[in-house]
Amino acid sequence: MRGRIPGLSSPVPLASRLPAVLQEDEFLRRFLASFDESLAPVFLTLDGLASYVDPRLAPADFVNWLAEWVGVRVDEHWPVPQRREIVANGARIHRRRGTAAGIADAVRLAAAGVTHVDIEDSGGTEWSRTPDTQLPGTSRAELHVRVHATSLEDVDARRLDAVIRAVKPAHVQHTFEVVTTSENESRGD
Repeated sequence: MRGRIPGLSSPVPLASRLPAVLQEDEFLRRFLASFDESLAPVFLTLDGLASYVDPRLAPADFVNWLAEWVGVRVDEHWPVPQRREIVANGARIHRRRGTAAGIADAVRLAAAGVTHVDIEDSGGTEWSRTPDTQLPGTSRAELHVRVHATSLEDVDARRLDAVIRAVKPAHVQHTFEVVTTSENESRGD
């Protein structure tokens, strides 16, 4: 159980709260000391409550719980520092969900070794004063995600597909490719 540390002293010993005349009673001091031992974890947890809800400071087992608060699904295979970063950016991910920037953010946070993400989508907006003007984009909603990574082993294709599927609009078909840094250098990117 969290906070059960043998010999943990209470920041607020109960005996010190007694009137001066009762503080001298040895039996009462020993009796209250047993409560101090039980209440010390409670006081220390409440004193540090702010650090429990900050994903960068929270204990590792609380990070998954905080992920549920912000509606982020974390993969158990992700290391704790990566989970902390994803949970800390959970609100921003939801705010930008479904946009090209939001998809790029989610992929960058979820896939280790990603250096850059390019998003190509088929949509577009335009206005014209002339009726029957050619619409931008294509009639089929498509999304292509190009992930630039240091090596192919750094990116798990199954997880990457799941992340893209989770943050893109449901009606949009998607494809993705992983491009390594060495391929970028040979093309002059």
